[in-house]
Amino acid sequence: MTPPNKLKPSKKLTIGLLWHSVSSDNLGVGALTLSQMSICADAAARHGIEVSFILFGTEGSQSYGPSDLAWRQGARISLRRMVFGHSDYLREVAECDVMLDIGEGDSFSDIYGFKRLLFLLGSKAGAIAKGVPLVLSPQTIGPFKGWLGRQLAFAVMRRCYRVYARDVQSRLKLHKLGLDRVAADSVDVAFRLPYTPAAPREPADAATIRVGVNVSGLLFNGGYTGNNQFGLTLDYAALVRRLLARWASVPGVELWLIPHVLADHMPVEDDRVAGAKLAGEFPGVRLAPHCNSPSQAKSFIASMDFVTGARMHACIAALSAGVAVVPLAYSRKFNGLLETLGYPHLADGKADSLEQAEAKIMTGFQQRVTLAADARRSASKALARLADYETDLASLFGGLRPPCA
Repeated sequence: MTPPNKLKPSKKLTIGLLWHSVSSDNLGVGALTLSQMSICADAAARHGIEVSFILFGTEGSQSYGPSDLAWRQGARISLRRMVFGHSDYLREVAECDVMLDIGEGDSFSDIYGFKRLLFLLGSKAGAIAKGVPLVLSPQTIGPFKGWLGRQLAFAVMRRCYRVYARDVQSRLKLHKLGLDRVAADSVDVAFRLPYTPAAPREPADAATIRVGVNVSGLLFNGGYTGNNQFGLTLDYAALVRRLLARWASVPGVELWLIPHVLADHMPVEDDRVAGAKLAGEFPGVRLAPHCNSPSQAKSFIASMDFVTGARMHACIAALSAGVAVVPLAYSRKFNGLLETLGYPHLADGKADSLEQAEAKIMTGFQQRVTLAADARRSASKALARLADYETDLASLFGGLRPPCA
């Protein structure tokens, strides 16, 4: 597949980043964005290309935009304004040489509601309508439970320049949809998120076992509906309490609650709210210090000896830093990613009972040295896949024939 004419070699390139954010209260979305920007800058540098970014997507109350790259926040996306021809979003899309859409990692699906899927589809269709090459960067594809959502998603993806699956299950979904012509394999870009490795322990602290627990405020509250929205086969809040009680009784364990979604405006989703409640119930548990950016959060997670969590990017932060981790999955995005990287240590909240999940997490804790070695191997696999992704982008940005065509 020859790159679109719009991507003729140039010393300057404007890259639109759709469904990215450097202010999102979800640090996972921020981790994707910062990693993507870094990969793009490195890819462009291979051809001496100077890049600038326009970000489109959810804006939050945080602020962690990179100071070493040229970027600006794009216009708010409004389907109504697009339909009536008064869209600042479409005007700014037309300024872009290429659009990379990461779908906030897992939002290209109807599991969060058909209305949200339509919103994402409309934003992608806008880029296609403006003739801007659209690349779906590594993300979860689907699931699409409804026939209409599946057909609309297919119609958009077949018009994309490339669609990168971040896991084997998503890649299989693309194959079943007959999209092999545009499909490519990759992995979650957040494995490239920079961080500060943990400092060596002082001799007095050498015997301490630091356990980090990322409590999802959303799951703790039963989802947005408060009624087990994600169809878990276990009582998530009860599982967390049982784990905290067990670790609180283990000599030498230093127990930390680590938030990864900081949603001041939406307490039902805020990990800190759930953490504060649990800290009140378990006085020995510590709350992690406030982190101003995804990299700061990853740096703190990297100082743990064992981590468990239900926010995928908190778990990716541990895995990519070589920390033993047992994620608790609530959607196939976990299962597919870990399968792709050959990391078998997982508790499945949509298949396991409370007792089974607890046993898997505690076994992982007891075998944390083995899990840490497995994490390092999986992280190496992820970085190799992202090196291929960067090479693809370099070819695209340079106007060369992509190696995966």
